[in-house]
Amino acid sequence: MATMKTDTDVLIDGKLFTISGYESPDYIQKIASYINGKIKEFNSVEGYRRQNSDLKNVLMQINITDDYFKAKKQIAMLEEDLAAKEKELYDLKHELIAGQIKLENTEKSLKDAQVSINDREKKIVRLETELKK
Repeated sequence: MATMKTDTDVLIDGKLFTISGYESPDYIQKIASYINGKIKEFNSVEGYRRQNSDLKNVLMQINITDDYFKAKKQIAMLEEDLAAKEKELYDLKHELIAGQIKLENTEKSLKDAQVSINDREKKIVRLETELKK
């Protein structure tokens, strides 16, 4: 969002309007393009073209508001999905860390057991040597 108010000329439904606001001119043009797309979509419906301008405006407002609420609902669903995936990732990371710790402990136990086996083998060899004497 810009910090300075700007005036942007837009063409909506064949009429030129000057829109003042703090958004960028590109953003204002994008909004105008969206509205023009909706107008084109509605004008392609025979029944809509036969309505008076007040009803057309109300129908357009209802439709744009419907788009807005559907987008908000989709955002909420995506945010919930993201939160679930972040929790799953968190859980998996902790599971991985626990697995790594278990592996390190197992490797240490194996190393200790190997040292113990080597010590016992040396003791056996020493005892066998003593027995032969």
